Amino acid sequence: MAYVNRPGVADAAHEVTTQEIVDDIRREHSGHQQLAALSRLARTVGVHTRRFVRPLTDVARTEPIEERNVRAYADVCALAELAARRALDEAGLRPANVSALITFHATGLAIPGLDVHLVNTLGLPPTVKRIPMTQLACAGGAHALGLAADMARPGQPVLVVGAEALSTVYQHTDETLPAMIYKLLFGDGGAAAVVSAEPLAQPGLYIEETWTYTHPDSEHYYRLRADVNGYHFDSTRDSVEAVVQVIPQLPWPHQGPWDPEFGIIHPGSQKILDLVTQSGGCSEKALRHSVMSLQTNGNTGGSAVLRVLDRIHDDPPPHGSAGLLLGVGPGFCAASSRAHWSGA
Repeated sequence: MAYVNRPGVADAAHEVTTQEIVDDIRREHSGHQQLAALSRLARTVGVHTRRFVRPLTDVARTEPIEERNVRAYADVCALAELAARRALDEAGLRPANVSALITFHATGLAIPGLDVHLVNTLGLPPTVKRIPMTQLACAGGAHALGLAADMARPGQPVLVVGAEALSTVYQHTDETLPAMIYKLLFGDGGAAAVVSAEPLAQPGLYIEETWTYTHPDSEHYYRLRADVNGYHFDSTRDSVEAVVQVIPQLPWPHQGPWDPEFGIIHPGSQKILDLVTQSGGCSEKALRHSVMSLQTNGNTGGSAVLRVLDRIHDDPPPHGSAGLLLGVGPGFCAASSRAHWSGA
C-alpha cells in the first residue's frame, strides 16, 4: 500500500520525573485516602520521565478553562509545526509536494484548527486535501497512518501530523483515582511523518493492510470532559482490560502463522503493553521500543506510535520483517496495520 518515512519528532521543553509528580501529589493531596496506593502505582505504570510544555508548577496551577485551552492550543500548534518541518526534511520533500494533510489531537481545541494553521505556517498548497481529527486521542496516530496509507498515490504524498498537550488535564481540582493515575502517565509532544506510495529519503515501515475496530457498547471506558477549570480525562476500572477485547478481533492472526518481529504499539501504560503480549498481539521482544518510549516520554497520546517508529529507525529489524502497528483509544476504538520493514 504505502511507505511511512522516518518521523519528525518534537519534544516539549520541560522534563519532569515521576518522583516529582508523586511529590506534587503528596503536597496537594496530603489527606487523600489512596495516597499509599498511588505511590505504589507510580512504580508500576512504566513511566520514569516525561516532558511537559511548561514547568510543573505552571501545569499544576488551577486556572479557568478559557486560559488553559488557549495555552494548550498554542502549544499543540508549536509542537505540530516543528514535527511537520522535521518530517518533511526526513523525507526530502518541500511543502509544495504535499497532496494531503491529516492532523490529529484531542487537546487544545479551536476552529479554525491545527490543519488550517499548518497549511498557512508551513506554506502547504492552498488546494491540499485536509482531514482534521480531534476525537481519536490515543488511537489518533495509528488511525491517521492507516488512513494516509489508504490515500497515498504515486506522486501524491500525505503528511500526517499530531501533537498533544496532555498536561492540560493535570488538575488538582480532580481527586479521583483515574485523574491521579493520568498525572503519572501523560506527557506532551508532537510527531509527524510523510506517507507515500513510493519510497522516499528514509523509508522503513511499509503498510500492507489496514484495519479499524469499534468495540460495541464501550463508550463508558474512556471520556474527556470539561468543567470551569479545564479538561479532565476519566476512565472506568475495567478500561485497561479493554485492549483484551480488541486483540482477538485482529484479522491477521486468523489468516496463518502470526509472529510479528517488531511492534509499533501505542504505549498507553505498561499494563496495556503487557496485555497486548498476553493476548497474542506480539511478543515481549517486539514491544521493546514501545516500552522504552513509555519509560522516557510517558503516554503522549496518538503521536506516541510515531515516536516508537522513530526509535525503530535507530535499531531497525531485518529487511522484510513482519510488524504490527496498533493504537487504541476512547470509544473503545482501535486502529491497526499489518506491515513489514523495508530498507529500500
